[in-house]
Order: sequence, then C-alpha cells, then structure tokens
Amino acid sequence: MSRPTELAPLGDVIRRFDLGARKRLGQHFLLDLNLTRRIVRAAGDLAGRIVVEIGPGPGGLTRALLESPAERVIAIERDARCLAALAELEAREPGRLRVMAGDALEVEYDGLAPAPAVVVANLPYNISTALLLRWLTRPDRFEGYTLMFQKEVAARLGAGPGTKAYGRLTVMTQWRCRVEPCFDVPARAFTPPPKVRSSVVRLTPRPAPLAAASRSLLEAVTAAAFGQRRKMLRQSLKSLGVQPAALCEQAGVDPTARAEALTIAEFCALARALSDLRGAP
Repeated sequence: MSRPTELAPLGDVIRRFDLGARKRLGQHFLLDLNLTRRIVRAAGDLAGRIVVEIGPGPGGLTRALLESPAERVIAIERDARCLAALAELEAREPGRLRVMAGDALEVEYDGLAPAPAVVVANLPYNISTALLLRWLTRPDRFEGYTLMFQKEVAARLGAGPGTKAYGRLTVMTQWRCRVEPCFDVPARAFTPPPKVRSSVVRLTPRPAPLAAASRSLLEAVTAAAFGQRRKMLRQSLKSLGVQPAALCEQAGVDPTARAEALTIAEFCALARALSDLRGAP
C-alpha cells in the first residue's frame, strides 16, 4: 500500500502535468492530505470494499483512499490532462486502482462495482446536484455515499420542514436516504479557493423508501409545490391537472399550507392521492 511520503507532492504533480483547475469542469482540487484522510474516515469502515471516486483530479483524495483498507478504488475522470497524472498512481497500485476516462453523468453504474461498494468523492460543483439526482433513482446500487458539496447544497440535503433550505432536493434525497452532515471545509483548503464553503455529507440508502409513493409522481408533486413555494397548495398544485382541494382532501393535507410546511410523508401521501385521482374516470 503506497504511502504519501513515497509519492511526489501534489503541487509538483499539478505543475508537471499543467493541471490548472478549469472553471468549466467545476474543478477545485483538495490537496491537504489531512483533510482527504478525514473524508475517508467519514466514509466509515472501508475494509474489503470497492470505492468509486468521481473527479479525482490530480489524485489528492485518491491517495487517501489508497491508504485505507479498501479492496479497490475506481476513479472516474473526464479531464484528459488528469488521466496522465493518475496513470502514474495507477502504475504504483496495480490491480488496486482503476482509472476510468469518462463523464460521471454518462457512466453506466449498474455492474461497475460489485457489492460491497461505496462512493467517496469531492464532487465537481457543476454536476453535483445532477449526479446525486441520478444516483437517487437507484440509491441501492451502493451501500453508502460520502460526498462533498457546496455548503448550501449540503444544507438542503439535510434540511427539515419549515426551513428555507427545505425543498424538492431535500424531499427526494431523504425519501430514499438517511442524511448525516459530517463537517465543513473552508474555501482556503482548495486550489483554487472557491467562492463558497463546502461540506461533507454521508448518505445511507434506506432499506425501503421513507413512505410509499411513485417516484415520478413524487417528483411532479414536489416540482409543483416548490415551484410556487410562497403560494398555498390549493394554488401551487393546480398544474398537476386535478382539483387541488380534492387532492389535498384525499391525502389528508391542509390545502392552505405551503410546500415548506409539509413532511416527506405528506408529500408521499399527495403522490399516492394523485395516482388515485388520475386513475379515476
């Protein structure tokens, strides 16, 4: 197992391969090995597990993952410049590190890594939410996700009803996963420093969804409700094509409430009621 002291400093790797972070790729490299080790610790016991990493860049977090007792690391990177730098690390860890060239939004995750597998990643800011929503369509592909987001996105994931951060992303995430905020990371820890703070969050897929609902209908209900979050449900739910009053009555939800006041279970009740009403003659 390679130790960081045996490897060239990450700063040298960045200069040698001309790895200036590119804004269009949402790149902000995390080079502090103490912080990357802390992220790995937040992921829990990795012994015997396969770890999927997204956007490894020059390999800062990758090095910390290779220090762990993980069985294997699969690193997915779309920046061709970084692939050459990662290839050196891959050569030092034959059979234990696999570097894949590709866009994380287009990778086919089914069959990528046999269980038990987890995702640990400092996600590129520009794809973090889209990638999470894709994973949430099948969160059971992996046993857990330890991910870094912009702090405001992390706050939305773990928000509760009645708060400003509570929204559609909250509902869709907590419906399928338990959310555990881990720690914040200051902007100065990155190269280059982003204009926002970051947070590490751990997501653990639930054995079953929080409440019964069709995913597509739950998405429709939350999109309508939070799309006009300042309005009462009797107004914001009109776009669903059924009478909001009847929908709310069947779901047992107050039609004068606003979206941010509803629990996830109540949104699921609305999705079930929508299914019933749309299926009625």
